[in-house]
Amino acid sequence: MNFDFLSGINALGGGVLAYLVPFLFVLTLVVFFHELGHFLVARRCGVRVLVFSIGFGPELFGFNDRHGTRWKLSAIPLGGYVKFFGDENAASVPDQAALAAMSEEERRHSFIHQPVARRAAIVVAGPLANFLLAIAIFAALFMIFGKPSTSPRVDAVQPGSAAEAAGFKPGDMVLTIDGRPIESFPDMQQVVSTSAGEALTFEVDRGGVKVTLKATPTLRESKDRFGNVHRIGVLGITRSPSPDDTHFQPVGPLKAVELGAQRTWFVVDRTLSYIGGVISGREAADQLGGPIRIAQVSGQVATEGLPSLFSLAAVLSVSIGLLNLFPVPLLDGGHLLFYGIEAVRGKPLSERAQEVGFRIGLAIVVMLMIFATYNDLLHLAAQWTAS
Repeated sequence: MNFDFLSGINALGGGVLAYLVPFLFVLTLVVFFHELGHFLVARRCGVRVLVFSIGFGPELFGFNDRHGTRWKLSAIPLGGYVKFFGDENAASVPDQAALAAMSEEERRHSFIHQPVARRAAIVVAGPLANFLLAIAIFAALFMIFGKPSTSPRVDAVQPGSAAEAAGFKPGDMVLTIDGRPIESFPDMQQVVSTSAGEALTFEVDRGGVKVTLKATPTLRESKDRFGNVHRIGVLGITRSPSPDDTHFQPVGPLKAVELGAQRTWFVVDRTLSYIGGVISGREAADQLGGPIRIAQVSGQVATEGLPSLFSLAAVLSVSIGLLNLFPVPLLDGGHLLFYGIEAVRGKPLSERAQEVGFRIGLAIVVMLMIFATYNDLLHLAAQWTAS
């Protein structure tokens, strides 16, 4: 499904708007729901919210709601923040001078004076909103378009492939992989493509007889139609071309939510697996991308239509929600770490300890951004050289 306005954007500004507009749409959607999660739970807990900002830096435009919250769009569209009463800055660092001058009534509405459980709930609400957004987007796509289903039947086995070594035969119907039920060929591709070098156990139906096979997908580099290089695991089998083996299954609301949750968990699982692979040396860190890569992919995906763009937004939403849960000071996970320590100690860490923690967290985040941007530039340079 393609849309004329997306094709029109692609023809403007030498292609710049073709990347910029989809990028801003995707990022704004994801950031808005993340901050909305913080905002709604804070309001529910009686905390006064001073600012709800999409972006950082100078304000472009905004308005005040009846509760006194300033809703604004800022000049640097690479994130956002919610500033609570009693905060010194967007990172929720307490304003000690303001806290000392607060009356008892004002303390009831400041973030820092809330019980640990409430503060933790407000903080975790942001990443949780990202996961819920992803589930909602995936569920909506399943409800609108149904679930594509191509029977996981093997049509042919490539000579010298991992599938041939494992003993796959034409006509085999894959039932499970490592105990996980496989309902379609895309389900099997999803598992295999992210499991290069990992031994997988397949249960197949071969003429009515269940057979167990063990295969290790091999790593292969491939280019998509945009020139992006992808490293994926392959078995060396092709799907059945028979029309009888391909159809779209209609999906009801409850099943759509279930499938949306499964798709969201799959993104979480594979992201954690990839990060673990980078740490252990099994995966290359050059696949980590930053804003430039996101903008490029957004523009490319937008040419395929709004469903693909929303699907990208869902994946990005999961990634941002997961990233924010890492126990790094400055991120939501870092705040949760501090609150956990406070709950155990019965009192918060000293101002000095928190300040050092935030500085360390800032250094980690900045280094990660520099590394991701470096990868993005290398990726672009490689594409320009190839073209």
